[in-house]
Amino acid sequence: MSKVTKIKEKIILGLDPGTNVMGYGLVLVKGQKLHLLQFGVIHLSKYTTHELKLKKIFERVLSVIDEYHPDEVALEAPFFGKNVQSMLKLGRAQGVAMSAALYRNIPITEYAPKKVKVAVTGNGNASKEQVAEMLKSLLKFTESPKLLDATDALAVAVCHHFQGGKMVVSAKSWKAFINQNPGRIK
Repeated sequence: MSKVTKIKEKIILGLDPGTNVMGYGLVLVKGQKLHLLQFGVIHLSKYTTHELKLKKIFERVLSVIDEYHPDEVALEAPFFGKNVQSMLKLGRAQGVAMSAALYRNIPITEYAPKKVKVAVTGNGNASKEQVAEMLKSLLKFTESPKLLDATDALAVAVCHHFQGGKMVVSAKSWKAFINQNPGRIK
């Protein structure tokens, strides 16, 4: 009798948080092979208040989660910029996206932008266009998105796969997140 080996499958949702445009990308992992499921953006600039944008981020991320049932979520961490208000808004957007994943009990992992670029292109200073081109080759798609936030999010999902799903922040619940990140909670 021959032994049948079942290939492990999982879906990874990558998110590139933003307050005007938020990118998302989904990959299916079968064994060690990656397959593109979907990628796109959530347009938020039409919403007039920051609070409404945060509500829409939560709702849209939750709808993507409910449609594709990802096993894991990977997010790009905000990078430090000169504008503190922009950084604060971006952090809130990321937090709301994290909340949507945790609401559905999906583990989350956070990656620095340079880490994502290194994982996908081998160059931590690669441009968004270089990242997009590498992903087109890796995942075998031809359409170029109008907004590179979509491929940035896809890159986060691919990075998560390449890292074996273990990196900076991984939490299965708010309690686990707080325990793993005592310095981030005040």
